[in-house]
Amino acid sequence: MYNPAPSRSSRFRQSRILIVGCGDVGLRVARQLLPRCRVLALTTQLERAASLRACGVVPLLGDLDRPDTLGRLAGLATWVVHLAPPPGQGEADPRTRHLLNALSLRGQVRSLVYGSTTGVYGDAGGARFDETRAVRPATPRAHRRVHAESLLRWWGRRQAMAHGSRISILRIPGIYAVDREGGHPCERVLKGSPVLCQSDDVYTNHIHADDLARACVAALWRGRPGRVVHACDDNDQLMGDYFDLVADLCGLPHPPRLSRAEAERALSPLQMSFLSESRRLINHRLKNELKVPLRYPTVREGLHQD
Repeated sequence: MYNPAPSRSSRFRQSRILIVGCGDVGLRVARQLLPRCRVLALTTQLERAASLRACGVVPLLGDLDRPDTLGRLAGLATWVVHLAPPPGQGEADPRTRHLLNALSLRGQVRSLVYGSTTGVYGDAGGARFDETRAVRPATPRAHRRVHAESLLRWWGRRQAMAHGSRISILRIPGIYAVDREGGHPCERVLKGSPVLCQSDDVYTNHIHADDLARACVAALWRGRPGRVVHACDDNDQLMGDYFDLVADLCGLPHPPRLSRAEAERALSPLQMSFLSESRRLINHRLKNELKVPLRYPTVREGLHQD
């Protein structure tokens, strides 16, 4: 098992880690941590408590949309992995505000890792860039993520002065894995969903779900205060080429290709929003600062291994 900080393993074992948003990636994070420490997970679903316990995770009932249910989080954990998405509407993230208010009641959080999205950059025209690039959110969901990041930075500065706390922000692109909740990447190909023709296509980035879990754990220990890190693999390719690769590995026909004009007539605005942003991410901080060994440096390796 990947150990993000062997020299501190005894200290890590004594810690309690809270995972907020314990879905597929959150459970992979938990498996990285267990049994070296106690892992707790916030859940809104009473019926999910049994499955969390079966994984060795302690369930905590609470709802980020109902701050009155979050009081018990105060002082509960010294390490927090925040993977819960913002609400589905608006341009703010009250869920993150409610979480930070609850955690602030007792200043015991030493490190908080937030899973954001690379969508905060908007369209970069296919440019390759690192984390110093300014954000330019172009959709409401990206604005919600930028709002969450700003809340976390503000909270992190205050908590750093008062308690030595620190926050790390992972900006995450497309997550994939054959055993990921939500299905194999080939399911989109099976549906016959079209992609753009090469002349109109956009660059996209990916990360295997297991490598993302390793990044979350590493950031708990090695993340620098207020630091943004691209949690992506070494691969960047056109979206259509990615789905052609998925099709080839699954023995399926390539997805149909459309011009951008044809796609705008055939696809919904939400679908088009994913075909309107092109960027290529540099992941030097992931490797050099967090020292994450990518098990799947490219999607070809990840899909072959799976």
